[in-house]
Order: sequence, then structure tokens, then C-alpha cells
Amino acid sequence: MVDKLVIVESPAKAKSIGKILGRSYSIKASVGHVRDLPQWGLGVDVKNGFAPRYEVPKAKKKVVKELKEAARKAKSVYLATDPDREGEAIAWHLVAAAELDGVEKHRVVFHEITEQAIKNAFRHSRQIDMHLVDAQQARRVLDRLVGYKVSPLLGSKVRRGLSAGRVQSVALRMIVEREREIQSFVPQEYWTIEAELSKFTDAKPPSFRAKLAGIKDKGEKLKLNSEEDAKPVVQQLRKATYLVTQVKKKRLSRQPAPPFITSTLQQEAWRKLHFTADRTMSVAQQLYEGLPLGPEGQVGLITYMRTDSTRVADSAMQETRQYVAEKYGAEFLPSKPRLFTRKAKGAQEAHEAIRPTKADREPDSVKPYLSAEQAKLYRLIWERMIASQMAAAVFDTTAVDIEAKQPQESKVYILKATGSILHFPGFLVLYSEGKDEAEGEEEAGAGLPPLDEGERLRLLDVLPEQHFTQPPPRFNEATLVKALEERGIGRPSTYAPIISTLRRRDYVERKRDGRFYPLEMGFVVNDLLVQHFPNIVDTGFTAKLEEQLDEIARGERGWVGAISEFYVPFEETLRQASVNMVKMKQPDEPTDEVCPECGRPMVIRTGRFGKFLACSGFPKCKTTKSLKAKAEVVSE
Repeated sequence: MVDKLVIVESPAKAKSIGKILGRSYSIKASVGHVRDLPQWGLGVDVKNGFAPRYEVPKAKKKVVKELKEAARKAKSVYLATDPDREGEAIAWHLVAAAELDGVEKHRVVFHEITEQAIKNAFRHSRQIDMHLVDAQQARRVLDRLVGYKVSPLLGSKVRRGLSAGRVQSVALRMIVEREREIQSFVPQEYWTIEAELSKFTDAKPPSFRAKLAGIKDKGEKLKLNSEEDAKPVVQQLRKATYLVTQVKKKRLSRQPAPPFITSTLQQEAWRKLHFTADRTMSVAQQLYEGLPLGPEGQVGLITYMRTDSTRVADSAMQETRQYVAEKYGAEFLPSKPRLFTRKAKGAQEAHEAIRPTKADREPDSVKPYLSAEQAKLYRLIWERMIASQMAAAVFDTTAVDIEAKQPQESKVYILKATGSILHFPGFLVLYSEGKDEAEGEEEAGAGLPPLDEGERLRLLDVLPEQHFTQPPPRFNEATLVKALEERGIGRPSTYAPIISTLRRRDYVERKRDGRFYPLEMGFVVNDLLVQHFPNIVDTGFTAKLEEQLDEIARGERGWVGAISEFYVPFEETLRQASVNMVKMKQPDEPTDEVCPECGRPMVIRTGRFGKFLACSGFPKCKTTKSLKAKAEVVSE
């Protein structure tokens, strides 16, 4: 009889672990959470230490029953849920739901599903860490208090089905405020001038461009705000002679990016693959839990994907360096391993970065066994990790100052030209990190011809160009996740759900350009929350709460005290908002549709489940029609 029971969250993970542990272990999957706060009602006793009332959802009763039966037959139970706060809380809930109190229990934690990691975790099992459980409980209770107290108020004052959230509402505010910044932005005209130049000496010399920087001996920058400003300068430059006055050459190194954490993976997957944060995490979960690789069987391909640490295990680093040396040669291997220890703001526990479980498991070798999206994401993760231990790329850069002066004129213009040539590709032979638009373009790819100080140049053309200042860009998946992380809003497990919730509530939409645009309801809800719950939508306040959750996880403070500190002022704010928040009626949107029953115009209304067509003759005529489906007539 098998007397060792292992409980994990998913059947795929169970299959992968079962292959490693063998038949002496029975592996069962809880299929996610087995206990939670009730679906209906607050489920938190605010008068008695914010005691949560957990229950087993109806859909999970069969699973829990099977786990109880399996546990009764086992001498020991190993709780092998995910290695983060949520996984720790699931393990704790499993003990309660499956009634494991009298059973020998072990908590096992691993960050990758490999034979070495699993067997090591089972050799070093521990008790459930109640600090981590409490941090997760505090998050759950906080979110429930905000959601269940503020959402009904929005429902009664604006529209049923609306919601507010401790983190999602801050994200909504960021999107709305960015939109208003764009709407109020007034473009300013400005002009740039470039001179196309070449050497005098060669028969057919290559040309290059130098940009007008200013006037010699004038401290202030030359401002050209209109065509009238630019014209006289262009005329003077056309008649000027050009002389190289300074040549500066430098050799610059560019270091590779660290291996992925959750936020950077979501950002890069959006930039390069156009995967949403949700899709990225779903595919990453599949790669982590294991997939069948033909003769190799079920294999976990990457380390745990919810992490905010760039740390890499020594063994993985050495394995990667060995792969680089063998594949690319010694010149592509830095003399020492690169250590990445920087963590995101408020990083949790001693996690590892997201990396492949084997450095020499190349993307092309696993591609035949993976779906297209699995193969693409695996390649991204693998390339980033391998590149992180490769030599720096080296560029030869040249910066040239050029003077332009008309005969008999005292005014001397300064132009600048820069060039950059790749001297050694280093990690760039494999991988280059994508950029967001705000980060600007890559460095110039072209070099300059060899130039000497005191050398005269031939003018080929003068090129004035009109520009207008641009507003800040709207957020896309990558830049929103980056902004949330920089402000300490949310954690690796929350970025994807935040974005999904905002879209599901019709607060924002993502258009074909991949950017988030706030919808009318998003503006309305944000403005009400800013007016009546300024703390809830304050980035600093929310980030401070996240820090308090980190302190609970480290055992530095109790979770009940932290909740109480939040709740007392929140309750008063809620009371005032209930009195002062004005009820808002959503205006009907006119359409060209005509009611098939009474001939009156149809209008778009917004109900609990979103927008729909309704007869403007309501309540006399109750005809409604889905915006997508055919007309549905509701009888009187």
C-alpha cells in the first residue's frame, strides 16, 4: 500500500512530480484553492479580530472528499503547493479542509520540477510557515473589505455590477490620469536642422549627417520654434564652411539584462510576442508544471513563474556558463559569473528568477513537442537566461563637433555628429531586450567616416524638419506592468488579474494599437473613488499597504493589527461616502435601430452584465436586444 500522499494544485504538476517520485508516492491534485471566503456575503467578522469565515466551495467538495479519503490511508502527507504566499495559504487550507490535523504533515517547497529539486525538497521538508499564510490572509481580507464595502456603494449610486478593488482602482486611476494628460496636452512646434556632409578628399566619399546643436560661446540652447525661426539659420548654414573641431572616440560596453522576473517576462512577452499578461502567465504555468517531451516524458521546462527575484542558483549559473563556453567559445564567456541579486520593490522571499530548468535544452529541440505559444515563450525565457551569462557587447563610438561659419560673419554654429559600430557582439548574437517607446531608439547603427580635427568638410545639403512635442503615450500591457511595479503596486501574482478585471468591468478597453483607453464608466468610477476614497486610489497609500504585507510575511507584525489600522479610518470614509456620494444616472446612447415591436427608437443602456439595446419606450415596451445577437423580445 502507498502510504505517502503528495498534494499539489494541478493534474499536470502531479504528473510531472509522479514521474520523479515513482510509485512509492500517491500524488493528488487539489485543482487550485479548496477553501475561500464565501462567494456571497462579507465573510469577515470585523468585530471579532476580522476573523475570516472560510468555506469549501460546492465545486470543490468532491475533490476535498477524495483528498480526505486518500489522507486517511496515508501515514504522511506532503503539501507541495506553489512556493509563494498563495501556495503556502493553499497548503494551510488543505490541512483544514481535508482534516489533516492528526496526520504527519510535511511542507515541501521547490522552484523547479526537476529530479534534483524535487528530491532535495523532500529531504528538507518543513512545517507550514504561518507568517506567509498570515500575509496572504491579510491580503485576502483587505481585498474583501474594500471590494465588498465599496462595490455595493458604486452599484447603488451608479450601476449594478460595478466594482472597486484595493489594487485595480489604483491601476484604473493611472490609466485615467494618463488619458486626461493626453487630452489636455497642447503640442508645441519646434524645428531641427541637419547638415549632410562628406569629406573633401575621396572621389566618392560617403555622406553623414550632423545635427545643429547651438551657437558657439552661447550658453543657451538654440530654440527654433517656427519656420520663420529656422529659415535664416538654414540660409546661413547653406553659405557656411564646415570644419571639424573635436573628435572623441570611446569604446563602450553594453551588459545583458538579468534573467526574467514576473513583471519583466510580462513586459517582454508583450513587446516581442504580443502576449497579454494573462496569456503569458497561463503559458508559463504550463511550461513550469511540465509537458510531455516525447521519449523524455513529462518535463518541467522552467522555474516557478511568479517571482520578483533575479537570483539564480549557483548550479544553474555554472551549467549556463558551461553551455556558453561550449556553444559560443571562451571569448563569449565573462571571466566571472554575473550575479543578479537586485529585487523589485518589496520582493517576496528567497525566490529564483524565471529560467529554463536545463541550459542545454535548446528551444529547437523541444519545439516539436510544444504548441506554438509554448515554444515562443520558452525560447524567450531560454535566450534571456543564456544571454545573461554571456560577455558584454562592445561598441566603438565616435562623437564629432563641427563648426559652421560664413565668411565675414562672427556667428559660428556648432553641429554634432555621432556614430557607433559594433566591435564585438557578445550576448547580442543571441538576444536583445525590447524597448518601450519612452525609452527611445537604439543607439545609432552606422559609423562615421574617419575624421580629423581641423579637417574641412563638404556641404551636400541642409535639411530643416518641422516637429511637434508629443504627449506621454497611453499604457500598453508592458508599460502598465512596469509602472505598477515601479510604484510598488501589486505583486507578481496580481499584475495579470488587475488588467483582466479592468477590461471585464468595461472600465478600459485595449484597442488595435495594443493600448489601454479608459471607457466612460472608467472615468465615472475613477472620479467617484478619487473624490470619496482618496486613500484607496492613492499609489503611495497602496504601496505602503503592500510593504505592511511584506512585514507580516517576515513575522515583523501581526496581520490583525495591520487590518485594524486600515479599517478604522476606512470605515469612517465609507460612512461619509454613503451619505455624500451623489446618485448618477447613466444617459442612454441613441442608435439607428428601431424597436421591432413598437417602432420606437432603440437605445443602448448599461446593465449589470454590460451594454444592451433596449426600447426607448420602456416601461411600456420591454423589448431588449443583445448588441451582438439577434433581437430577443420580452413579453409584457
